[in-house]
Amino acid sequence: MTIFSDRYFGKTVLVTGHTGFKGTWLSLWLQNLGAKVVGVSIDVPSSPSHFDAAQIVNHIEDHRIDIRDSKALTALVEKVQPDFVFHLAAQALVRPSYVDPLETISTNALGSANVLNALRSLSKPVVAVMITSDKAYDNVEWIWGYRETDRLGGKDPYSASKGMAELAIRTFVESYFSHSDSNVRVGITRAGNVIGGGDWAVDRIVPDCMRAWSKSEVVDIRSPMATRPWQHVLEPLSGYLALGAMLASNEQLHGDAYNFGPPAHQNHPVKELIDEMAKYWDHVKWNDVSESEEHLHEAGLLKLNCDKALFDLNWMPTLQFKETIRMTVEWYKRYYQANDSSMYDFTIAQIEEYTRLALSREMNWAIK
Repeated sequence: MTIFSDRYFGKTVLVTGHTGFKGTWLSLWLQNLGAKVVGVSIDVPSSPSHFDAAQIVNHIEDHRIDIRDSKALTALVEKVQPDFVFHLAAQALVRPSYVDPLETISTNALGSANVLNALRSLSKPVVAVMITSDKAYDNVEWIWGYRETDRLGGKDPYSASKGMAELAIRTFVESYFSHSDSNVRVGITRAGNVIGGGDWAVDRIVPDCMRAWSKSEVVDIRSPMATRPWQHVLEPLSGYLALGAMLASNEQLHGDAYNFGPPAHQNHPVKELIDEMAKYWDHVKWNDVSESEEHLHEAGLLKLNCDKALFDLNWMPTLQFKETIRMTVEWYKRYYQANDSSMYDFTIAQIEEYTRLALSREMNWAIK
């Protein structure tokens, strides 16, 4: 099956944050596309983890470096000589950013700058897809989807750190990679509220539910009526891969930012997400604690407008809301109930299922 124009076959791809939730799925997809995947992360972020459950270390080249260590990162880039870079390494949660804002800001902003600075040492063509977040927008919780030209900002340290990262990326693009003979092309992506199997991060609704329900425990829900643009992890990853493939052949996309999210009608309250997950899991219990304790600020409404991705990349999401939930819960049920020694095969099977659905629905990236 030829997808993404076979752009990644035989190529060396550096993935930062390869041990994280998105990074593990992206690494395995790239490996399945025939790429040589080189991963760099500071550590495995949770236990259990998708990285360990799918035994990903057996399928890619694994390096442990703090992306804030510019010298070590540059040395690795010079050694690897990547054709593509996907930068996902980050402190990716809002609530921990309140506890240690400097850790969040240095990892997300300085880390992004270090990745691009390392690419300055290369003399070969390289495409860098820099992943930030939908939280980079200055969210006033209006009903319209944010466009790529809307104001960046944030009311919490995490959101601010993503806005800072985008400023750093823009600076490197304009200062070092804007001339006609530059060998580096950069794309920026914004997505959020990604769910799917293998996420065990703290303070995330799906992992919280899966951990509790697997032990027949009650899960506390802070904001059951908060609305989010839920999407399966493979949805934005297909956008990242489509952007990277097109950047390699189209310099007009260089320096642009793109939103990747579900259509507006797939924005659902947390309660609806829980109700849908409960259809696939027995003995579901949860408590609404929205009024019982003091909470840090969390957005109640956030939408993305993805018209630019459709126009420039011909990208659209593949899955419906119910399919997203089914695939997510099926992964966790396989892990918790089947006692599978490795989730590698099941993860690859879901990637292939997603690709077949995209092909049957004539998604551009799946048929080119």
